[in-house]
Amino acid sequence: MAPVDGPAYQAMRAVAETALCEWAIDAAAVELISVSENVVFKVSMPDGEALVLRIHRPGYHTLEELMSEQHWTAALLEAGVSVPVPRFTPDGRGYVSVPVPETSEQRHVGLVEWVDGETVHSILENDPDTAALVFRFEQLGQMAARIHNAAVAWPVPDNFQRHAFDANGLMGNAPFWGPFWVLLQLSTAQRDVILKARAAIYRILSDYGKDHGTYSLIHADLHPRNVLINGDQLHVIDFDDAGYGWHQYELAVALFAYQDHPHIDTIHDALIRGYRSARAFDDDAVALIPIFILIRALVLLGWIHERPELDHSGFLPDLIDFACTRAGELGLV
Repeated sequence: MAPVDGPAYQAMRAVAETALCEWAIDAAAVELISVSENVVFKVSMPDGEALVLRIHRPGYHTLEELMSEQHWTAALLEAGVSVPVPRFTPDGRGYVSVPVPETSEQRHVGLVEWVDGETVHSILENDPDTAALVFRFEQLGQMAARIHNAAVAWPVPDNFQRHAFDANGLMGNAPFWGPFWVLLQLSTAQRDVILKARAAIYRILSDYGKDHGTYSLIHADLHPRNVLINGDQLHVIDFDDAGYGWHQYELAVALFAYQDHPHIDTIHDALIRGYRSARAFDDDAVALIPIFILIRALVLLGWIHERPELDHSGFLPDLIDFACTRAGELGLV
């Protein structure tokens, strides 16, 4: 996180305060809570209400794409899925564009209602019992299925704009999260493995296609840190990466951080069982999940490459090793 008295923080704080004026909000407190892809503040109101203000990464989404995200989360709310509820400006805007002081940069800013709760990740850290893992991943799988059911049933508006994690968006010449094969940290041998895996995966995805009931709008970042639990209520946050994609990718994201867990097979089975409790998902679809776990590793390499300012250097060697090893295990090189 940026230092609270540094120039980067001061600039983002100024953006937040300017944006709040557009909502006609006189906040009691504005607290920085996250600096990553976006900059996020908690806004406390004089009456005790809390809101989340998000300053979006420049160049990641157009205003039209952000508005489309709100259209979809509104559809999810109507379908009974608990997701962020936007707060609109007095003149009806869901986002405002604010100049960054002393730069030529503009940032899109959105405001949603604060939701109390604890992330699934935090709950599992505090209670790593196998029964807890099974229960939470069954919940996560069912939530993913409910999102996909709503997505498939929703008549997408004509002006809807959102990226696609399809064969080109994941493994094409210009993947959405960046060309993962150009990382300077890759050795010649590692780059060769990754290029071969990329070509093989592109063929697999192209051959599989989008006609198996497993491709629609997805959350695309449905890992346990992005699901809050309050009592028996599950609330999904952070739709910043949401777009079109395969349902197997959604499930692979949920499983990815647990690949070295001693009970990964139990976790996998619980996730699939939860998913199947709300949506059909045949064995052929399940069989592709290992490929999508490798895809997640590869696109994360691209994500890191495109965001050097976030400094994931400590995480990168293990991620590269995982991707290369998994590609070999899957017979893709």
